[in-house]
Amino acid sequence: MRPALPLLLLAGSTVCPAAAQQRAADTDEIVVVGRGLPARPGDAAFDTVTIDAQRIAENASGRLENVLADVAGLQQFRRSDSRSANPTSQGISLRGIGGNASSRALLILDGVPQADPFGGWVPFPAYATDRIGLIRVTRGGGSGYFGPGALAGTVEIESADPARQPALGAQVAYGSRRSLSAAGSALLARDGGFATLSAAYMRGDGFVPTVAESRGPVDRAAPFEQFSAAARTVVALGATTELQANLSGFTDTRDRGTAFTRNRSEGADSSVRVVGHGPWEWSALAYLQTRAFASQFAAIDAARTTATRTLDQYNTPAAGIGGRVEIAPPVGTGRDLRLGADVRRVNGRTQELYTYVAAQPTRRRVAGGAALTWGLFGDASLTAGIATLTLGGRVDRWRLSDGGLRETTLATGAALTDAVFPERSGTEWTGRAGVAVRPVPALTLRAAAYRGWRLPTLNELYRPFRVGADATAANAALAPERLSGVDGGMVLAPGGGVTLGATLFWNRLDGAIANVTAGRGPATFPGVGFVAAGGTYRVRQNLDAIRSTGVEVDARWQHGPLFAQASWSHVDPRVVASGPAAALDGLRPAQTPRDLVSASAGWRHDRTALSATLRHGARQFDDDQNSRSLAPATTLDAIAALPLTRAIGIELRGENLFDARVETGVSGASIIERATPRTLWIALTLRTG
Repeated sequence: MRPALPLLLLAGSTVCPAAAQQRAADTDEIVVVGRGLPARPGDAAFDTVTIDAQRIAENASGRLENVLADVAGLQQFRRSDSRSANPTSQGISLRGIGGNASSRALLILDGVPQADPFGGWVPFPAYATDRIGLIRVTRGGGSGYFGPGALAGTVEIESADPARQPALGAQVAYGSRRSLSAAGSALLARDGGFATLSAAYMRGDGFVPTVAESRGPVDRAAPFEQFSAAARTVVALGATTELQANLSGFTDTRDRGTAFTRNRSEGADSSVRVVGHGPWEWSALAYLQTRAFASQFAAIDAARTTATRTLDQYNTPAAGIGGRVEIAPPVGTGRDLRLGADVRRVNGRTQELYTYVAAQPTRRRVAGGAALTWGLFGDASLTAGIATLTLGGRVDRWRLSDGGLRETTLATGAALTDAVFPERSGTEWTGRAGVAVRPVPALTLRAAAYRGWRLPTLNELYRPFRVGADATAANAALAPERLSGVDGGMVLAPGGGVTLGATLFWNRLDGAIANVTAGRGPATFPGVGFVAAGGTYRVRQNLDAIRSTGVEVDARWQHGPLFAQASWSHVDPRVVASGPAAALDGLRPAQTPRDLVSASAGWRHDRTALSATLRHGARQFDDDQNSRSLAPATTLDAIAALPLTRAIGIELRGENLFDARVETGVSGASIIERATPRTLWIALTLRTG
């Protein structure tokens, strides 16, 4: 076996296929890149932040959602991570435009969209961070290049390449609350190809999510257990063509800290991509995703002495299938053109038992449907002198079909609800234009305007749900969300390892989908039935709009082994609402802080690394009416990696070292939940080859 494949790297792990192809032509050697087509020159006009493999490895929790927190403004719907949150709350967004379970930012892995086909949330336990080679976050919408849905931005994840992976790697860690983490990977590299195999496992007894002053006898620790595995192979089909095949799967079991709150997710993904790096560069991708989700819900009495099962979402099967073709014809020096088409079909349905009497369910619900989007896209850029101009767009047709909601009594099978929703379809367009000017080598000025859209998820359209005593009705008539925005900024690199970027932006999200308060219990409401005292009844609705303005600042410094970086997002989002939602007009979207800050500093030398990360989230509201406030929170994480031998090392990691209280939610009875408390880890690592 040769020690490594000959790869040319740019910007610390971004491979340049064109350069690799030239090397192959000069030496008659086949060079396997393992990436899609090269980055577009026009990306210089947009607010982009890159997280490299070295920084990914320095995260104290080793979890993708916490790695992404390096980019201030990129947030989940709630502050808790995937060890304790309900999976359905893990949609991602940017720029303060608010959110719910669904993602308003598009996340892709090796070109494949990753949002859950039914609900739009992100299955974070599926992504072991040692498999990731690069993360590129583009703030701002309108990037139709990777598909529809990039309202607030795009998160591109690229798998690790052979240059960043050992022939054999492993880590075993033990942490607070009897937590165990284990991961391993193997790499086989030959002339003209490579293959990787990896697996990761994590479990823990968990912490009590309810804060101390709100607890009662029903409250307990929330254990979790998660596993993922992936196989990837990249094989040269010729001097200019390569085949990339991925196969992965995961299971995720969590408890929410009381009886009858267990949930389980599982899924499997497969994809095949063929990439050509000749004069006419091209790419063809096909993928298949399957998901299953189950979750239980409970009602807790006022004294928190009794937990009563209220809903058993025993199975939510979903699937996504899609493909994409793209070409980059030779258009001359200083020019870049991409043309292509893509298609994605998703389907899913929830199957639930509900309305419990004497601890037994009396009714069954099945709700779901299918959605199809297909589109054509183009992206062009021109570099002339000190300026780079870019223009891109896409047009999509969408169709919603097979939508239905059926509710029956278990005793007789009689139908209580038997709604079949009409098929709907439409056409949407996405576009963005930008300019980057470099008047001097140390300064880049940029400006951009964009428009994007997002189709409601099957979950938003068809599935009513409950969280504790609160209930939310679905709305099969929801319209797509549409975002328009502009931003402008600069990147300053004066030397000495210093880089400073700043961006001002304005966004308007028309038709924003929100859970709008429409009543309070005790009462019976359409779409959900009885809501108990202390509970809130909400309905998914299209608001008039959410407006968000703000500033984003990113700074980095590197001097030999020392480094520091910081990211700050300050936003002022406001709801524009009328009609039934008029009470929300002028309020802030739920779960949206004005300020998010992340700052890190450390020292690296060979395999030794010391770093600390400080994060702060300002006060935010848990609900649409801004009546339930979540306190600001500041946390400190740290990691120390020390080699013991050439192959073996030790790591000491700490999350939330000062044990700050990070509030994540407030129920109708003013019960406060929290995110991960102080967690300490000790790990042994192995890297050979």
